[in-house]
Amino acid sequence: MPLDATAGGLFVGRDLDVARLARLVGLDTPERDHGMVVVSGDAGIGKTRLLAEVSGRAREAGHEVLVGHCLGEAGSSLPYLPFTEMLGRLEATRPDQVDQVVAAHPPLARLFPGRRSSSAAEPGSLDRADIVEAVHAALEDLGREAPVLVVVEDVHWADQSSRDLLTLLFTRGFSAPVSLVASYRSDDLHRRHPLRATLAHWSRLASVHRLDLAPLADHHVRELVQGLRPGQLGEAEVQAVVDRAEGNAFFAEELTAASALGRPGSAEDLSRLLLVRFEQLEPSGQQVTRLAAAAGRQVSHRLLACVAGLPEAELDAAIRDAVEHHVLVATDAGGYAFRHALLAETVYDDLLPGERVRAHERYAAALAADLTLGTWADLARHALAAGDRAQALDASVRAGDAAMAVGGPEEAWRHFKQALALLPDDHPDADAVTLHAAAAATATGRSYKALDLLQDRLARRPRSADHAARAELLGAVATAARLTENPLDTLAVTKEALALVGPDEQSALRARLLGAHTQALADRGRDDEATRAGDEAIALAEQHGLRDVADEVRVVVAKVRERTGNPQESQQALERILADPAVRGTPAESRALHHLGSLHHRAGRLAQAVEVYRLGATRARAAGREWAPYALECRLLGGIAAYELGDWPQAEQILARDGGEAPLMARALLDAALLYVAAGRGDTAALEVLPHLRRWWETEGLVALLSASAAVDLRGDAGDVEGAIEIHDEVVDLLTRLWRPGFQARLRLSSLLIGQLATHAAHATTAERRRLLERGEGLAVVAADVWERSAAEGTGGAEAFAWEARARADLLRLRWLAGSPGPDLPAMESAWREAVERFDAYGHAFEAARSRARLAAVLRAAGSPQAAEVLRLATEQARVLGAAPLLAELRPLLGGRDLGPTANGIGEHLTPREREILSLVALGRSNKQIGTQLFISAKTASVHVSNIMAKLGAQGRGEAVALARERGLLDDQSGGPGTPLRGSGG
Repeated sequence: MPLDATAGGLFVGRDLDVARLARLVGLDTPERDHGMVVVSGDAGIGKTRLLAEVSGRAREAGHEVLVGHCLGEAGSSLPYLPFTEMLGRLEATRPDQVDQVVAAHPPLARLFPGRRSSSAAEPGSLDRADIVEAVHAALEDLGREAPVLVVVEDVHWADQSSRDLLTLLFTRGFSAPVSLVASYRSDDLHRRHPLRATLAHWSRLASVHRLDLAPLADHHVRELVQGLRPGQLGEAEVQAVVDRAEGNAFFAEELTAASALGRPGSAEDLSRLLLVRFEQLEPSGQQVTRLAAAAGRQVSHRLLACVAGLPEAELDAAIRDAVEHHVLVATDAGGYAFRHALLAETVYDDLLPGERVRAHERYAAALAADLTLGTWADLARHALAAGDRAQALDASVRAGDAAMAVGGPEEAWRHFKQALALLPDDHPDADAVTLHAAAAATATGRSYKALDLLQDRLARRPRSADHAARAELLGAVATAARLTENPLDTLAVTKEALALVGPDEQSALRARLLGAHTQALADRGRDDEATRAGDEAIALAEQHGLRDVADEVRVVVAKVRERTGNPQESQQALERILADPAVRGTPAESRALHHLGSLHHRAGRLAQAVEVYRLGATRARAAGREWAPYALECRLLGGIAAYELGDWPQAEQILARDGGEAPLMARALLDAALLYVAAGRGDTAALEVLPHLRRWWETEGLVALLSASAAVDLRGDAGDVEGAIEIHDEVVDLLTRLWRPGFQARLRLSSLLIGQLATHAAHATTAERRRLLERGEGLAVVAADVWERSAAEGTGGAEAFAWEARARADLLRLRWLAGSPGPDLPAMESAWREAVERFDAYGHAFEAARSRARLAAVLRAAGSPQAAEVLRLATEQARVLGAAPLLAELRPLLGGRDLGPTANGIGEHLTPREREILSLVALGRSNKQIGTQLFISAKTASVHVSNIMAKLGAQGRGEAVALARERGLLDDQSGGPGTPLRGSGG
């Protein structure tokens, strides 16, 4: 469809914008790289006219210009709609060139309207990544023949697949001279608009430029009005248009046209104003325009002719009337479009209810008779609007299958959801439609919705109905349930399903059920049975050509091998699966990459884990399954592994909001993981997201674990140890119920809280220290029990090994600071060395640095010459990470160099050590207690206290504290800036 001009072909007030856009896309400087630009502005502000001007210049300069439009409700469920449009036009004008492109990139054929079958392909029959790669490669090929300018208009209406494809093109760029421009209505972007997240991602790309169109200046609006109606309007009328248009070119045109007809209208009556042109049409022109409005913003001539039912000459006259009045414009794809989307919307809204129904009935009948006139999605929309539920149901299912076939699960989910709303319980295809809908829901990250749909269908269907269909539903239920926190006994479910098909039935259904059964057995730890069932499932799946089922089962079996002590064999099996090109873009690939990344992760190969996880997330996104099971986990765990590795900016980049439209559950998981970085940096403001995340705790235990783990540190570092204890206890109670008593993550949670208890004990009262010590001892027992169980089950891993050492070391620190007899410096030094070594071996940069800081404190207290080097390493790591709480812990060990100047006058010569001791005196500590906490003798502490009183001119300890407060030498908690062994906890 050509980019249309304003009435009369006028172009005013945008010279600077045109010059900038032309420069950005390389028109003025052919030798430079071609550009990527996002153009924004209000509806009617002049985006299309601007793009028309630049496109015209590009054509004159020998560029191939490809233009695609996103449509409103009419096109929201059609994957890749703007690209299908531009390729369809290319096919109509240059079929030989298209033959070459399709021959070089066969998956592209699915986007050419004339080359794809009107019937839906089997779901999953085509990898979306292939389509995406084919589009990019085809544009590269075209660019090598001549410079290419790709324009995608109205991306605020884009389907998700098109948004994702644009994101890939913007991100990857082109080596050939290909420029890409996308435009959108900025006034349409409400807070939850799906394009907002995509724009945030695009804005972070250095290669993408922004061009925001401001309203026209008043003198330019005046120039436009006078150019449209030279000499026809008086000054007062011209000024009225200028005032009412407020710099909007389209409004200025409509106000001018209305004023020339003696109906000036107003900005408040825009809908009536937009109908002024329409009302000038002859009756036949109005009839055809109304029918066109029911199709959306554009319609093909063939379809409009079928629907209008007018004699050829009368139809041509009616369309010519609409074109001459600038209501419709002709497209070079063989159809017509409304000059502006606002006009199409207004004409449609003006239809009477009966007119709308009859118009949609005509469209549905025409499409049902000849689907080459449109798509299944078009038929579904018109049938539903016409009230034909049966036809809308059938078309919606076919449209969903077609969307899945080209890698558009989000669009497929919309179609299947509509089909389910139309589906009677006794419909013969109810089971199949539910299964398709559940598959689409799962592919978009809606595992809970998929499970609800399947369980609801099972509950509604008679148990005496077809056994094979019930078995298939049960298998799908088992698969969906394990992706949620649902307590369903999946092993019992798969056993029931297999019993329904019988042991002798060697069918494709049995192969799928055996795959689900293999997973259920593996989840229960029945590894030998899982391996046998897996081997049978793989053989039967291959017999029936179910490659996807066989590959997924292979991944499960590889995971079992790792757990049974063969990680190398497991890794090799996963790498063999991933080396097969046929697995690219499939759910099996996401699963294999997730498991391979996890294998590296558990072994402490964090850099390799991040690389594999990121590959898994990238491949899944390219395949349109960004939020599907294992794809989301790749992104989540990739962010966590990057955090552990110490690359916090990369962790934030992986976990942050971007172009994907994350389901609420997925967003909660990513936000919870981001709290790890916030905790490391001491960003207590991040706790504001905790109430939102709590709402997901019962639904997804991992959200609870991640957010609570970070909150223990965030609250503890802020001095709220009771808050840290409270959230620890809350999450332990919840996860014990959701998962099992003694779940492995309790080891980390216990260690974190012990660390916070030890930190707080340094400034607690005697009674409070006893309570903290008692609680810490109990946590240490839990940690030891969890570690023993994990070690016995073979699920410990390098991370758990490190946290076990950390729990023991922090317990000794707590005992020492609480004044408990028993721990001595050699024992503490040994424990902290072990903690450092284990975190270093695992690769957790922050926890290694935190452990090293506490080792440095012990070494300094023991007078070890190694203290300085250990302290240097800890400080260096903390500074690189930007770990504020850890730096605060290190300040006293650094001699207080970061504490700032002391008060003027009396007390200004207190040493950092004396200031530490003064803070403990203010808490009522005796010389013996001070010596215990600071690893010095009581006699040395007494000497320090005497020196402090002398410097302050005080006669006693109480007077020294009062003078210190008066001089600003004590903080509000009377605890000073820190003490040895005081830290950020955990």
